[in-house]
Amino acid sequence: MANALAAETSPYLRQHAHNPVDWLPWGPVALERARREDKPLLVSIGYSSCHWCHVMERESFEDARTAALMNDSFVCVKVDREERPDVDALYMEAVQGMTGQGGWPLNVFLTPEQLPFYGGTYFPPEARGGMPAWTQVLQAIAETWSEHREEIRAGGERLRERLAGGARLSPSPEPIHAGGLEAAVTGLRAAFDERNGGFGTAPKFPQASVIEFLLLRNERDMALRTLRAMASGGIHDHVGGGFARYSVDASWTVPHFEKMLYDNALLARAYLHGWLASSDAALLEVCLDTLRWALREMRGPEGGFYSALDADSEGVEGRFYVWRVAELRQVLGADADAAIRWLGASERGNFQDPHHPQPGLNVLREAWPADERTRPDRQTRERIRERLLQARSARVRPGLDDKRLTAWNALMIAALADAATQLAREPVADTPPVMAQTLLDAARGSAEFVLRDLRDARGRLLRTYSQGEARLDAYLEDHALLLEALIALFEATCEEEFLTRAAELARDMIARFADPQRGGFFATSSDSEPLIARRKELEDAPIPSGSSSAALGLLRLSQLTGEREYERHAVSVLRLVHELAPRHPAAFGHVLQALHWYTSPPRPIACLLPRNGAAAPSSAR
Repeated sequence: MANALAAETSPYLRQHAHNPVDWLPWGPVALERARREDKPLLVSIGYSSCHWCHVMERESFEDARTAALMNDSFVCVKVDREERPDVDALYMEAVQGMTGQGGWPLNVFLTPEQLPFYGGTYFPPEARGGMPAWTQVLQAIAETWSEHREEIRAGGERLRERLAGGARLSPSPEPIHAGGLEAAVTGLRAAFDERNGGFGTAPKFPQASVIEFLLLRNERDMALRTLRAMASGGIHDHVGGGFARYSVDASWTVPHFEKMLYDNALLARAYLHGWLASSDAALLEVCLDTLRWALREMRGPEGGFYSALDADSEGVEGRFYVWRVAELRQVLGADADAAIRWLGASERGNFQDPHHPQPGLNVLREAWPADERTRPDRQTRERIRERLLQARSARVRPGLDDKRLTAWNALMIAALADAATQLAREPVADTPPVMAQTLLDAARGSAEFVLRDLRDARGRLLRTYSQGEARLDAYLEDHALLLEALIALFEATCEEEFLTRAAELARDMIARFADPQRGGFFATSSDSEPLIARRKELEDAPIPSGSSSAALGLLRLSQLTGEREYERHAVSVLRLVHELAPRHPAAFGHVLQALHWYTSPPRPIACLLPRNGAAAPSSAR
């Protein structure tokens, strides 16, 4: 028998619709039940392509005995973090403060007043590795609530102010200058992995916003070495294009195999700009392969882009993507030896799922730095990829999260429009002349979908679309990233409509999200559902925050329109973080780009008529 999640449109929530847990979605029904019954809320937050979310579901949420414990003592709530980033950010900060770590699944216990008092991430069905069993946690929390609920409430109240996040910051009176940007570069240099590229150690994430900042500052060495290292590593899908979410090791070899739309949109643009900075055609090839993957596998019939592909298929992480040497020989025939040398496959293998250990499985990757003696020519590489892609398509595919999110579609619109612009201005050998138009058409189609279908009856922007239905008020990041995307489309087409829509969106964003007291922008609008704290999200991880995107988008819109009010609001963001961001540059890559734009000379924008006759802008980065 299905629970209340069966009526939801989120693929992640629907995955839990047949659990014996009496799940409710976050909302007034669950909150009222908790108040009426004076029970704690058990809020479990995840997303559809989350590997450990699936593991905990199989081990605990599908178990009838465990479900009975949950149902008896708690009001159980499932949250899709991608639909409700406000709820996720609030309680992630609480759990990180309690435990020193975070991640998904995020399991947090709240008072009926929504105040957090205990939480963690994954809990196993039996105690192991220093972690208590999930059933032990449930029993302990239920007993503690029964005996000490008023003390728990008092402790939760003390947390409320701390959970406001960046909303507690006051603007700095110090002048904004470029010196902080040089300090940020110095900090990144200290964290740079000289051997493998990237920043820090394992697990290693593809920090596209940081790479973009370095390219803007003309710091090419760290940026280009990181782009090339990721492109050669197993985090890059050498068969189908696109990138996995992160690498579990420092050398980019073994990925966590889920593919997110946002990573691929951001990385496609970073590789495009890496090509512009270096004239390295291999970087452009990675950019275009990533965009082709998005067009082939992630685009819905109405033009919007899906959110993610799972890491798992047939219950095993990475099964869709890994290869045995015998399989390569069977599929590739005479090209097999060349492919095995090029993509580093071996009989021993380089990957094992710890839950399903099997020797001899290979994540395909190139040697880095590239050894041209082991790299086949372009024609052979394309033939190998085509055959492997065809063979792989017969496997059971990973699950698809088919919801379309406004913010993530905006990132892909910007990537497609930017690539179309650059290809129109600088035609490239071996790239079909129609490629620029194909990319531009896709960007335009996604923008038209968002502007048409992700609206409520009042014309206001909505967050998510699935099952033919748009839902949930849009957040700051949806407005701000769409603002940047519309500006990119204007620059790609010089069509005034996109600039007009960008200005309309900016005015609505300022009216409903700006903080008139301390400056900057709240993550939620003034008329959205109230939570226990109204936050400002400032850090650019894993995607640009709404605040930094608003700052950069408004700076560029001010330059395009001459409207100084846009710049004033952009600067109000920068005054909150311009001293903080250079001290933690890996967390503020997009706001550092906004600071670069603000402290640099204005960039002229003009429409030119390139060789193919299509309108395109000329604007210096």
